[in-house]
Amino acid sequence: MSGLSPSAPHWISVASARLPANVGRDVEVRGWVRTRRDSKGGFSFIELNDGSCLSNLQIVADNQLENYDREIACLSVGSSIVAKGQLKPSEGQGQATELAASEVRLVGDCPHDFPLQKKRHSFEKLREWAHLRPRTNSFGAVTRVRNQLAMSVHQFFQDEGFYYVNTPIITASDCEGAGQMFRVTTLPMDKLPRTANGQIDHARDFFGKPAYLTVSGQLEAEIFATSLGRCYTFGPTFRAENSNTSRHLAEFWMIEPEAAFYELPDNMALAERFIDRLLSDVLSKCAEDMHFFDERVQPGLLLALRQVLEKPFVHMTYTEAIEILQNCGQQFEYAVEWGIDLQAEHERYLTEQHVQGPLILHNYPKTIKPFYMRCNDDGRTVAAMDVLVPGVGEIIGGSQREERLDVLTGRMLEMELSESDYWWYLELRKFGSVPHSGFGLGFERVVQWITGMTNIRDCIPMPRVPGWAEF
Repeated sequence: MSGLSPSAPHWISVASARLPANVGRDVEVRGWVRTRRDSKGGFSFIELNDGSCLSNLQIVADNQLENYDREIACLSVGSSIVAKGQLKPSEGQGQATELAASEVRLVGDCPHDFPLQKKRHSFEKLREWAHLRPRTNSFGAVTRVRNQLAMSVHQFFQDEGFYYVNTPIITASDCEGAGQMFRVTTLPMDKLPRTANGQIDHARDFFGKPAYLTVSGQLEAEIFATSLGRCYTFGPTFRAENSNTSRHLAEFWMIEPEAAFYELPDNMALAERFIDRLLSDVLSKCAEDMHFFDERVQPGLLLALRQVLEKPFVHMTYTEAIEILQNCGQQFEYAVEWGIDLQAEHERYLTEQHVQGPLILHNYPKTIKPFYMRCNDDGRTVAAMDVLVPGVGEIIGGSQREERLDVLTGRMLEMELSESDYWWYLELRKFGSVPHSGFGLGFERVVQWITGMTNIRDCIPMPRVPGWAEF
């Protein structure tokens, strides 16, 4: 096995090597062998992929090459190589170029027990090989689409005049008030220090008080929204929720914009522009990968996404949605009545059958929403919104925040939350309070929707779910 030469010329990607404009160039490519087949005419055809695109580059290696019998004719799937030669027009279908190799060097051999052979594996099985699955077509495509979506998130909010802020990962505040948080501690688990009354002595912990992994950066983002006008976060969040479903993760990434002087209609309009930008960018910049998802993962995906992009968002109150669900004649697993938290089956009926497109629901019962959402004048609902799309259901949840100090403290009292735990949050309402709004989008949820992948565990590099924290 030979290593890389430090004096080797700069190489080009497989994506570049496949461009017709590069025919005639002498180039070097580097990557991993997907397949190798030998012809009777004394040639080997090597399919090379380096992750830069879905498609492979065909390398034609003559048996006159010095190391043909020793290395080239023995190349196995998964081996890493460096190949030099001239790009020529290809007579094969689906490729404009191929590389006529003048040199092929083995960099890293791959034994025949490499799991990712030509046999197709289920996505569930591939999760056991999360360190290798990005080498497959499906997960290479997911990674490239995820990358483009991340870039589009930042570009959209920068274009809209939002500042990117980094909110804490370790926090003492439970944004959702649900208590489903992972605790962070340095206390010895085998001998927890106790107070005189037998309670855990948190004063002896690292932070001197209970601390947790964040479930949301929203509360801290409001600090910057009420100082700089507009901001957004994009970072990891954590939920200690024992949910083994195709839509839930214990660790995921959240995008959370916050904007001062935004009321609920402004917030909904921002969400619509945001979704449109994500879709238009990924459809134009990841066309090859998106065609793969449309053909191999979810037939009809491209048509469905284009319909969302082209069709106006329907706006509907929660109360109107409940009436529609109650009168639609469909049997649901979860009964429908005013005051329930809508389930995925309800959301999908509304988007896929009733409006047949994207939908924004707003004005939810205050009893099912967190303390920080602005109370409406009816005394029953809050100025909350959810953005629902066909195939997935909710992908965005947001609200106008409660800016009135007396109303906010009243809501906290109702929900038995301690004002002392949120003293700084209350001061944002005490010192120059303004109407403001924001929303949260689970990044993996939108990756799942746009790629058509059926399980959210396949939309993040290393999924964290109950009972599973490998890699």
